[in-house]
Parts: sequence; C-alpha cells; structure tokens
Amino acid sequence: MTNNAQRPFGRLLTAMVTPFGADGAVDVDGAARLAAHLVDEQRNDALVVNGTTGESPTTTDAEKEAVIRAVVEAVGDRAKVVAGVGTFSTHHTVELARSAEKAGAHGLLVVSPYYNKPPQAGLVKHFTTVADAVDLPILLYDIPHRTGVAITTDTMVTLAGHPRIVGVKDAKGDLAAASWVKRRAEFAYYSGDDAATLPLLAIGGVGVVGTSTHFTGSGTKDMIEAYERGDVAEARRLHEALLPLYTGIFRTQGTILVKAGLNARGLPAGPVRPPLVDATEAELAQLRIDCADAGLPL
Repeated sequence: MTNNAQRPFGRLLTAMVTPFGADGAVDVDGAARLAAHLVDEQRNDALVVNGTTGESPTTTDAEKEAVIRAVVEAVGDRAKVVAGVGTFSTHHTVELARSAEKAGAHGLLVVSPYYNKPPQAGLVKHFTTVADAVDLPILLYDIPHRTGVAITTDTMVTLAGHPRIVGVKDAKGDLAAASWVKRRAEFAYYSGDDAATLPLLAIGGVGVVGTSTHFTGSGTKDMIEAYERGDVAEARRLHEALLPLYTGIFRTQGTILVKAGLNARGLPAGPVRPPLVDATEAELAQLRIDCADAGLPL
C-alpha cells in the first residue's frame, strides 16, 4: 500500500522521554538504554528525541546534543533518530537543527513556533529557513492546541513542495484537512495522537509518533501492519485493545505518566523537571489500571 519513499521514518516512532537522574541531571547512559529498549523490545523504526515529551523546553542546548549523540550511538545502526529542534525563534531553531545534524541525527522534527502566533507567511518563512539550513529530512509538527496556530491546508501544501520537508506529525485532529493535503501533495502523515493512528491510516497516513508507545509500541506496530496487509478487522481489534492506554497516558501531561510507568518497570526515566511534577500515587494507581485494561500490566 505504501512504499518506503512515502514512509521516510518507518511506521512506528516514539517521542522518547529524556531520563534524568535523582539529582535532575540528564542521564545520558539511561537515554541510551531506554532507546535500545524502545527499538529492540517495542519495535520502533525511529525515535524522536528532544521533543516536548523529552522535556525540551527545560533542557539546555548542550544537553540536547548529548542526548542525540548517545541515542545515535545506541541505536543508530538499526533505527533512525529524529531530533526535535523547534522553538519560537527561527534563529535558535536553525542553531539547534545544525547542531543535531552534526551530532548524527537522521532527521528533524520542527514544531510550529509557539506563543507568538505568526501568520501563515511567517510559518512558511520559519520552516523553509530551517529546511534550507540543513541537509536532513524534516517532519513538521502541527499541534495548534499547544502552539496557538494551525498550519493551514494551503500552507502545508506549499511546504510539501520543499525537497527536505517530507511529512508532518499531525496532532490537529482534523481528518478532512489531512485528506485535502493528501489529495493535493505527496506528504507523509504521521499521527501525533496515539488513538487517531488507525483513522489516519484510513485516509493515507503512514504511521505514528507516539507517547503511549513507550508501552504499546509492539502492539501498535502490529496494528499498522495488519491494516497495511488489508486485515482491517484485526487492526480495529488491536486499536480497541490498546485504547485504554492510548488515551489513559494523557490523563495528565503525557511525560509525567510515561516516566511513572517506566520507573515502575525499572526502566530509565527518573523524575520530571519543573514546571512538570511527578505523578501522584493516585495517578500511578490509575495508570496501572489503564495498563492492565490494555493487556500490558505494569
């Protein structure tokens, strides 16, 4: 159904958390171990590091580079490493993009500039400036409920014309808009909402950049593969089986619950950095219920 050229980073990507030590410092060795787990056990084709799930607003540029290098060294021979580099400053985003390229990243995730709400012409200028500054393939990240501005269909089609802008992590929740882009441009759509992966596949999506996939990765990969081979009933069965965790991981901010679950499983995660706060006992108890309901007990 979909060839590899249309699926630039594979089917399954996880937006990886950044492990911290008890002292709050980045746990570089833990990042390497977690990356290996996500690729070897959860069957990820690629990992997104330094995204918002990786607490990028609270990590320094030097910490971001160290994480990229550690993850590339750990899994770069068998999975692609996509570095989140988006900020609300085009200049800083270009700096991070060039740093990620030098650190060995295979691709970049660039979120719409947040808070300053640029017009569509500003979005085109921002994304194309970044794409012109590097030689890596780029995924846009369209998440207007966080950034304050959506990438419109016309803007998405315009950006799809750039040779290095190859797709989008779509968290807009507008399947009609995605369909219009797919009708007008060859563009890789990855779901940015775990529970929307199957519906997006139905209109030409190629995969997911997930959060719950720290735990649901293998089953999600099965779901995507079932859909692609035409077994829609099996894909729907897997979607419904994993739904409690697809949605449950967002009962509070997703990073908080991912780290709580990883810590419960003895995997590298550690605490979150302020302004996030660690999961409460009640939140961890509910996460255990959601995991069990999805057939993936903590």
